[in-house]
Amino acid sequence: MDKKLGIMIVGNGAVATTFITGVLMARKGLAKPIGALTQYDKIRVGKGEDAQYLRYSDIVPLASLDDIVFGTWDVYPQNAFQSAMYCQVLHEKDILPVREELEQIVPLPAAFDRNYAKRIDGDNVKQCRDRWDMVEQIREDIRQFRAKHHCERIVVLWAASTEIYVPVNMEVHDTLAHLEQAMKADDRRNIAPSMCYAYAALREGAPFIMGAPNTTLDIPAMWQLAEETRMPIAGKDFKTGQTLVKSGFSPILSTRCLGLSGWFSTNILGNRDGLVLDEPENFRTKEVSKLSTLSTILSEDEQPDLYGDYYHKVRINYYPPRGDNKEGWDNIDIFGWMNYPMQIKINFLCRDSILAAPLCLDLCLLIDLAQRKGKWGIQRFLSFYLKTPMHDYTQGEEPVNHLYQQYTMLKNAIREMGGYPADEEID
Repeated sequence: MDKKLGIMIVGNGAVATTFITGVLMARKGLAKPIGALTQYDKIRVGKGEDAQYLRYSDIVPLASLDDIVFGTWDVYPQNAFQSAMYCQVLHEKDILPVREELEQIVPLPAAFDRNYAKRIDGDNVKQCRDRWDMVEQIREDIRQFRAKHHCERIVVLWAASTEIYVPVNMEVHDTLAHLEQAMKADDRRNIAPSMCYAYAALREGAPFIMGAPNTTLDIPAMWQLAEETRMPIAGKDFKTGQTLVKSGFSPILSTRCLGLSGWFSTNILGNRDGLVLDEPENFRTKEVSKLSTLSTILSEDEQPDLYGDYYHKVRINYYPPRGDNKEGWDNIDIFGWMNYPMQIKINFLCRDSILAAPLCLDLCLLIDLAQRKGKWGIQRFLSFYLKTPMHDYTQGEEPVNHLYQQYTMLKNAIREMGGYPADEEID
């Protein structure tokens, strides 16, 4: 039986082409998929004399890199080779060995609304009568891709730009019926293009991963759709650079019972994402995602003396000379014994797409695994990879942002899907 896994990516830019090129190079033995837990990490299963430390693929039936077939949508018509060369994330020597395969990946016309990303103006765009027509055209793309490439399964991954901020409207986003009604009524204010991609994917039996901070899956209507279609969904916004540092470093403060006065984070970034985020309405979407991390790790309710009155600020600045090489600065004002102040400064010079690519691989393989293991709805174990973990805020649920607690959730989920007990506690 054909076991191909189709990964259809919304966006054919820096993140997508870095991900695709790395997978193609890795399966030729010409590169290493470093940063991907599914390819490197080991988990303990069993205890005491029975303990073994195994790779994920030795515990659960992950899809192989050889099983993957790629497709994309993008507002620009350039194929994946042309885009990879243009983005200048990877050196030419790391692209040319898979040139022929990359040239075969020609982006489908994107479902796009320029009001949601004013700094982008491509011409490879679907002509849609309304939002419902947009959904139907995306569904047809998925069906045709599945048939053309003989894929047994499909995962749809958003690696496109951040949309403008869409507040949750409980008159539209509360139920699946209301969401569908708004799509059919062409409600362009409350229905973002990303919602159309997510709806189409789930209806076509394809899990959907949101790599940007867009309001898409994090509405009750989409949770109903995931339950109805029995599809797994996760949180949103790849946790790559500064927020990864924040979710990993802030536990040092809480563990040592050190106080926080303020945390100022700023970034410079020059790729297409930086260009889009230079628009205030688009930055607002990212800001909400980035600001959400600290409050659940450094809790005012649990430690009012330490975290009752800190100031948290996040900035992103578009700086074209840096391209994909993002730089993040964090200034952290803390206090200790007898309220004496101290400071911590972190300067992370990272490569945005190099950090995002392994997350793309892990998320696609793990959400595909979850589907095959009969899991649907919110998959909280995937919060390890995402800035905004999915949580049911309508029931007062708090997201888990603590990196090491998220890692425990991930390991326990792998154990359970492999037939082993989930034997680590989250304290």
